[in-house]
Amino acid sequence: MNSSERRAILRAFRPGRRAGAALVAATGAATVLPLPAPQLTRRFVDEAIGGSATGHLTLVALGYLALAVAGQAARMLTAWLASRLAWDGTNRLREDLAGHALGLDMAFHGSRTPGEMIERVDGDVVAVADFVVAFVMDVVVGFLLLAGVLVVVLATNVRLGGVLLLYCVLAGLVIARAQRLAVPSAIRARAAGAVVAGALEERLTAVEDLRANGAGEHAVTRFHQVSAALYRAEARADVTRSGLLAGTSVVFAAGTALVLGLAVWSRQSGALTVGTAVLLFQYTQMVRAPLERLIDQLKQYQAALAGVTRVAGLLAERRTLPDPADPRPLPAAGPLGVRLDGVGFAYPDDGERVLSGVTLALAPGETLGLVGRTGSGKTTIARMLLRLYDPAEGRVEVGGLDLREADPASLRRRVCVVTQDVQLFAASVRDNLTLFRALADDRRLRAVLAGVGLAEWLAGLPDGLDTELGAQGAGMSAGEAQLLAFARAFLTDPGLVVLDEASSRLDPATERRVEHVTGRLLAGRTAVLIAHRLSSLSRVDKIAVVDGGEIVEYGRREELAADPRSRFSALLTAAGVRR
Repeated sequence: MNSSERRAILRAFRPGRRAGAALVAATGAATVLPLPAPQLTRRFVDEAIGGSATGHLTLVALGYLALAVAGQAARMLTAWLASRLAWDGTNRLREDLAGHALGLDMAFHGSRTPGEMIERVDGDVVAVADFVVAFVMDVVVGFLLLAGVLVVVLATNVRLGGVLLLYCVLAGLVIARAQRLAVPSAIRARAAGAVVAGALEERLTAVEDLRANGAGEHAVTRFHQVSAALYRAEARADVTRSGLLAGTSVVFAAGTALVLGLAVWSRQSGALTVGTAVLLFQYTQMVRAPLERLIDQLKQYQAALAGVTRVAGLLAERRTLPDPADPRPLPAAGPLGVRLDGVGFAYPDDGERVLSGVTLALAPGETLGLVGRTGSGKTTIARMLLRLYDPAEGRVEVGGLDLREADPASLRRRVCVVTQDVQLFAASVRDNLTLFRALADDRRLRAVLAGVGLAEWLAGLPDGLDTELGAQGAGMSAGEAQLLAFARAFLTDPGLVVLDEASSRLDPATERRVEHVTGRLLAGRTAVLIAHRLSSLSRVDKIAVVDGGEIVEYGRREELAADPRSRFSALLTAAGVRR
């Protein structure tokens, strides 16, 4: 964990001035109030042996009780304040992690499941929250109390105080060594837990396909495999923890016995009163208590330290797409020209060449149809235009700017994509339309929905724009979801539109509605259309045939369609589409 990740985590848990002052005051009270109690015990014992009156002894006992109650109240207040600090801090840390993760590239997210990312952003942070409370109660309060006890014992008896100090130092070294041995196994266990979460999320998402295709047995077998890996990781971590717990408990018991033995010896030699011996016994227990709590919480500390390590690891992930040194905005209005010049690309996970020497150009307002077999590179070209990836060679220009020099916020405003997999959320219609941004007022939202043919659908909803949609748009048809995606595009008024198989999963009647909306969306805008149904490319200006990551044919649509020797003409003939 480097200094920047450490600062980011600490910044999330930095309390406000008032909250910090209240926590410091409560921690001080929880530390100081227990210290005088053994003094009252010594006084009670020695005065009882000396024959003091019952009333006087009762007052001493009541004083002890008052200190004990006040100490517990201060400890409860400290725990409550620490819990508030922990949850406020972890909520901020979740926001930071979610924002950081969403800013990472496709290269990062392509190798991780959504379930794993949920565990990384939420599960690890929960462990950190538990650790913050335990840290304040068992580490901060415990060690402050330990320091106070050592001062008092040293003032009472230097020899016993020195032995107690040595005992505490050795115990601290044992705990530190135990943590170094145990944390790696806890990290592996948390990583295995994230894999299980990811596997479960994938299978729950695909449950319909798994059941329909009889793949349930395979899914259960795979889940059994990752669960077995988690079990083995947890078992190894538990064995490590148990061994360390047993060893350190023996060390602490031996140290406590040594201190008590010395106290008894000093009492027999007349150097201590009975009350002082009882006082030393109580202080020894007060020293041992925080150390034993540290051992009892070892599993929680390990999980927290593993969580902190994994949080820091996520924060340490960096975009492979560098931010421009001097970002320049795309033209604020109007259609955007497009130019790909000698573009080559290979995905970073395998290095296999996906695009080679791709060159094409679109004037502002022109439309391009990309055709070719599945896996030929069409979608990768579209991702280049959205700057989800940077080319390994060549340039990708939109609006006259190399996208590596363009302002990312400007790029997101001026370029939009509509795909066949429409992502809808368990949120209101308004939020699904605006993607949780304040893009327009309700009048504008209703007009956009009416413009794509969803006015009647909106009117039938019980709460209009405030109607909550189910997860993945439960209750909406595929056509309605696709039209909602087009409405999103209209809201941003883009200069470049990328349509990636936007109507391939629709029935013919719904496809005609979508094609009508598509025509309106593309009017006055530059567009790139990816389609297997060649009939949906009847209105494009240019065609690029992609094969094996290369542009094997490129030209005006009417010219290629009229040339019987062209590949595009052959594709039209095979598909039975009119030229």
